[in-house]
Amino acid sequence: MTSDHESDKVALAFSGGLDTTVCVPLLKEEYGYDEVIGVTVDVGQPEAEFDEAEATAAALNLEHYVVDAQSAFADLCLDAVRANADYQGYPLGTALARPVIAQAILEVAEEHDCAAIAHGCTGKGNDQLRFEAVWRQSPLEVIAPVRELGLTREWENEYAAERELPVEGGNEGAWSIDTNLWSRSVEGDDLEDPGYVPPEDIYEWTAAPGNAETELVELEFENGYPVAVDGEAMDSVALVEHLNERAGAHGIGRTDVMEDRMLGLKVRENYEHPAATVLLTAHEALEGLVLTQEERSFKQQIDQQWSQKAYQGLIDAPLVGALEGFVDETQTRVTGTVTVKLEGGQCRAVARESEYAVYSEEAASFNTETVDGIEQADATGVAKYHGYQGRLANSVIDGVARAGTEK
Repeated sequence: MTSDHESDKVALAFSGGLDTTVCVPLLKEEYGYDEVIGVTVDVGQPEAEFDEAEATAAALNLEHYVVDAQSAFADLCLDAVRANADYQGYPLGTALARPVIAQAILEVAEEHDCAAIAHGCTGKGNDQLRFEAVWRQSPLEVIAPVRELGLTREWENEYAAERELPVEGGNEGAWSIDTNLWSRSVEGDDLEDPGYVPPEDIYEWTAAPGNAETELVELEFENGYPVAVDGEAMDSVALVEHLNERAGAHGIGRTDVMEDRMLGLKVRENYEHPAATVLLTAHEALEGLVLTQEERSFKQQIDQQWSQKAYQGLIDAPLVGALEGFVDETQTRVTGTVTVKLEGGQCRAVARESEYAVYSEEAASFNTETVDGIEQADATGVAKYHGYQGRLANSVIDGVARAGTEK
């Protein structure tokens, strides 16, 4: 196929797995590009994944770049904490990572004067949408060989065998696994059956709950951001890694959900996210201490919208900026400490302190009669009016009903 592109170079989101490996020759044969460069972005994957990507790239004679985006990703995860972000119980690990990865790949593509940018996602998942939401803001052509050519895993395996491509059937074991700093997802094989009980060996980050002694952890927040653990200041990456290990030992942060994907498919997903669980629990507890009832109630709507856009990979949407204006305003008072108890697979807030606490121990105590000129008896008038309209409505309804039966 003769190339008619201004540039004969395409950048490929490259993992070294089956999908992205077969994309390398396909981009040349089916799309007419003479040169493919592979880009792997580090958002906290295991070192073995980088070794695999580098070895596969070398075997393919592929120009390969690794971009460190751990800090950018961790910072985004802590932004998500301020928005109490989760989607159907899932703290958005993969969803938050994809725009960070996409942006890093785009920058490499532009730096190397590529005419196009490609991924190995299928046409059934969320990641194709998250990648392309970023890439389609640029003039580069976007290519999705697996989706556009209708490839199946069976076809890819046969193609790889015929071409003697450096893959081992694309098999990472029984499960399909995606790992980053914020979460580890496990899906596929028997887990696709909602009635299948997952074996303990699908978990790597979390020990079986109940095998560790109860532990207290103090978390310090400044303007809604976690900044220290047990008095020790940590940057975002170190803090997340520390809590993943510490809470994971207690079996904290397991989620098994039937997830509604963007394309309408319902899929079963298993996740591990120890640090996310601890930080979200502690942050929400601190908000409960310092925000008013009205702020907390309205912020739930803001948080839900933020989480929805994050799940879609649209963190740069104008709506998100507007939502974050409200989040930023509320977080100016989310400063203080929260102590959580790690025990038996559960994380509970057991103490919280802040100079911004909207709380009066004297007013709340059963042992005080008058506070700020307010007496217990003052509630009598409130109690009389509370529910009055509903009582009145019920009496009218009952009266009409009785009148109807007497006719």
